[in-house]
Amino acid sequence: MNDHFIKNIEIKNFKCFQNFKAEGFGRVNLIGGKNNVGKTAFMEAVYVNVHSESIEHLTYALYACTHSRNYLEYVNNKEPSVKKVLDTIQFYESESNLKTVKFKVISIDAKKTYKFFDGIEINKNEFSEDYKYADNIEFIDNFGFTNYELKLVYEAVQIKDKEEVLYKYINEFDKNILKFKIIGGDKPQCQKIEGDYQDLNEFGDGLKHYISIICSLYACVNGYLFIDEIGNGIHYTHLDTLWELILTISKEQNVQVFATTHSKECIESYTRVAKKLGDEDITFIELGRNDANELMSIVYDFEAFRNEVEQNQEIRGW
Repeated sequence: MNDHFIKNIEIKNFKCFQNFKAEGFGRVNLIGGKNNVGKTAFMEAVYVNVHSESIEHLTYALYACTHSRNYLEYVNNKEPSVKKVLDTIQFYESESNLKTVKFKVISIDAKKTYKFFDGIEINKNEFSEDYKYADNIEFIDNFGFTNYELKLVYEAVQIKDKEEVLYKYINEFDKNILKFKIIGGDKPQCQKIEGDYQDLNEFGDGLKHYISIICSLYACVNGYLFIDEIGNGIHYTHLDTLWELILTISKEQNVQVFATTHSKECIESYTRVAKKLGDEDITFIELGRNDANELMSIVYDFEAFRNEVEQNQEIRGW
């Protein structure tokens, strides 16, 4: 059932990664490390690899990563064209247990060519900018989902008749909330015990992030979910509930999850819940730089990770 899971990856010349390797990933993978060490960039590199079934899929993945990084810059300005984004990226290469993915911009005598995979070259002027989106791969960035993005993944909950499961998890998050719906086509709202519906935004960013994760797990059946800063807006007292639903639904829906955090409470909750559920298909990935300033990783399997946390040891630094 988990043949699609990524187990290892080598990343070359993408953002802060020059010649980086990591292996031993599980179904659920939490990524930690100091600020600005490359946690988000690592997830983006993995996202591009698993998303790249074709040139159109690769194009979308590269564009989506850049768009999410510069979201605030685009709010009041015209979004860049696909070609402009590709020109900015210049180079991407990764090899995993699933596939080898390559992209390169070649400039010769003021003429630009896009080179994809193994030798497919397209003149920039002839490149169509077409792209395709994989339905079962989601990336929840640091800004969270828009209402439209939340609507799309909520449809998976409806199709699978999992509304009652969603309501149960929401009620565990906030006892004053009974139900969640998309009303009027694009307005996420929650029903309070008193009976009236209110806009989801009135309940804070944490609840929207929480609901987005649940819905995405159902939308990503047999696929992948990437979550940047998984604990965003969520109080530490809700972290165990969050991890329990992630571990439970990801196993049920056969979803591989990658998430980042800088929170010690989030890391401790992760191992505590995994131990409670007896779920050993998890890892903790520590990113850092060695004495030569090279970006490195340590991938802790369940047993090693649990021992480190239970012995009150700091996860190894650099």
